[in-house]
Amino acid sequence: MRVLVAMSGGVDSSVAAALLRQQGHEVVGATMKLWGGPSDSGCCSVADVDDARRVCQQLAIAHHVFNFTAEFERDVVDPYVAAHAQARTPNPCIACNAHLKFDRFLERARLLGFDAIATGHHARVTGSGGAWQLRRGRDAAKDQSYVLYMLGQGQLAQLRLPIGELTKLEVRQLAAQMGLRTAAKPDSQDVCFISRAGGRQSFLGQRIELRPGRLLAPTGEDLGPVDALELVTVGQRRGLGVAAPSRSERQYVVNVDLARRTATLGSLDDLLVRTVPVGAMSWARQPWSPGPGAQAQVSAHGRPIFARWQPGEVPGGGTVVLDEPIRRVAPGQAVVLYEPDPEGDVVLGGGTAA
Repeated sequence: MRVLVAMSGGVDSSVAAALLRQQGHEVVGATMKLWGGPSDSGCCSVADVDDARRVCQQLAIAHHVFNFTAEFERDVVDPYVAAHAQARTPNPCIACNAHLKFDRFLERARLLGFDAIATGHHARVTGSGGAWQLRRGRDAAKDQSYVLYMLGQGQLAQLRLPIGELTKLEVRQLAAQMGLRTAAKPDSQDVCFISRAGGRQSFLGQRIELRPGRLLAPTGEDLGPVDALELVTVGQRRGLGVAAPSRSERQYVVNVDLARRTATLGSLDDLLVRTVPVGAMSWARQPWSPGPGAQAQVSAHGRPIFARWQPGEVPGGGTVVLDEPIRRVAPGQAVVLYEPDPEGDVVLGGGTAA
């Protein structure tokens, strides 16, 4: 096949391209230029583009750069800022996957006549015809199926994930054996458009007004000020500047009310819930019925919990009902459902906590 590989400049996409080349496919590498502003972190730096280009040279394949900065600003950065203005906690990497990697990039590949695209994600695609499944990667510690939950049948049919059957250690070992320059390159951990120097507060403060608020006890008692209520997240414990009533009791943010400019603190028990309201769900094949159980995961590497799906009155939305209490999910974070079988590695779908 003709395969266009999304090359981030990291070891995973480097090995993905190399493996496809070894399998006899016609491989071309392409790096997306996404963020045009200042950056000292993430996966969008000039150095990353250069690493991707040099790996392609090593593999004797062509390399291109696609400029998607306008789309990235519109579909990832602007919604990220708007979400914080509404006291939500967005996941920009999921937005980037949905709108850039598996929309604009895939569309570009189709226009250029490629049969498939490939990425270096730690996940697997299985099946055939009209019954494709997205599964967890073999390396549980690096599994990225959670951030790919939005992929539907059309996208899965044209997606190859060559390193999904490998552990991270095996990926690095292969890269070293192949002599790839990215073999020992550290993984990217940060949001690409948030600099380490300025951080989230500096970035958002240049785009929206960050206003102070008040911290409240469950009884309504005023516990003091907080500098920027837009930066406070449900479940947050550190950085609030408030001492717990007793040394043995930690305090968490259990609710943020922008209209009243308040954040309510409480104990861990106050934070626990058994239901998670979710906005419009994205299903891999078809909506999961309300009866059968599923496994719910509410963070990238969180522990799956047995749950049931209850459709709501709003089309596409509903509630995830959990078999055991969990910490309240911050609005804007992803809730992903997996099949309830013992392995629980097939993604059913997911949505955003309301």
